[in-house]
Amino acid sequence: MIKYGRVLAIGVLLAAGFVAAPAGAAPASSSASCSLRLGSVTPGGDHTLQTITAAPSASVRRLGPMNLYPDGQAHLPTAVRTELVAPAGEQRTGLVALGPRMYGTSYITDGTGVSVVPGTVKQTLVGGGWDELHKYVELSQYSVAGFSRSNVYSLINQFTDGLIARWTVTPSGWKYYTTFGGFKAVKTMTLIGQGRAYDTFLATTNGGALYTVQVPTGSGKPVVTKIRTSTWQGFETLIAEKCGIYGTLLLGIDKDTGAGYLYAVSHANGTATVIKGLGKVPTTFPAEDSYFRYYTAGTQLTGA
Repeated sequence: MIKYGRVLAIGVLLAAGFVAAPAGAAPASSSASCSLRLGSVTPGGDHTLQTITAAPSASVRRLGPMNLYPDGQAHLPTAVRTELVAPAGEQRTGLVALGPRMYGTSYITDGTGVSVVPGTVKQTLVGGGWDELHKYVELSQYSVAGFSRSNVYSLINQFTDGLIARWTVTPSGWKYYTTFGGFKAVKTMTLIGQGRAYDTFLATTNGGALYTVQVPTGSGKPVVTKIRTSTWQGFETLIAEKCGIYGTLLLGIDKDTGAGYLYAVSHANGTATVIKGLGKVPTTFPAEDSYFRYYTAGTQLTGA
């Protein structure tokens, strides 16, 4: 069972500036061709797939593969990495909690994309303790020539504080568990930037503010920077995809209404960050689903 380590109490983090975007960073207005592959886990344990474009537009939601997980058990899915498999399939790999236990999962699709190749579904137990206190989980895999790392993050609602937890994933398991306090007000978050020594998230608060949270993968404390002060409290889920060289295509899902709204976000730069509203996505997002992003292996997020 995964046990929580000693809390590194850092209080309520104050805003601190990020380095401005490099010259030539893509502005929000250059997002017309950007898209994301949106996935979800249904209450019946099925996967879905739907392409959302910056138009905004939405393809028909495809159901499948079906019955990957027991009914009513799957929650907290991470982004799913995809790799093409000959002759026409796709290997999909990620993490998902089944009840209180976290698993590494993978499967290979056939040519239809909605059915699995028999015998390819795998589920590897990571550990327990994944109860309702966990609000969000993500796996970040980063690699450049001669260097690679994998880290898992979780947003946890403790009784007296909100924590961001971080693990380092090694061939022998999840290690170096660290927690950072001061995040009780965070409602949801999504990964937008990956680097050699950090991961950066967009986070909304219950009061409607929007922040970036840069979490180091080694020593040090997170750096929190305010982007906006209000109006972001309506989203229960955020999904982000790379858009251009340094931008982000951001989907906010309001589970109370089933509506989703798209935004083009420039490279994160505090309150100078450009956010362009692209409009309401012409589809409905079922509130009972848990949403994630499919991404191509090797894609690195560069929004911060």
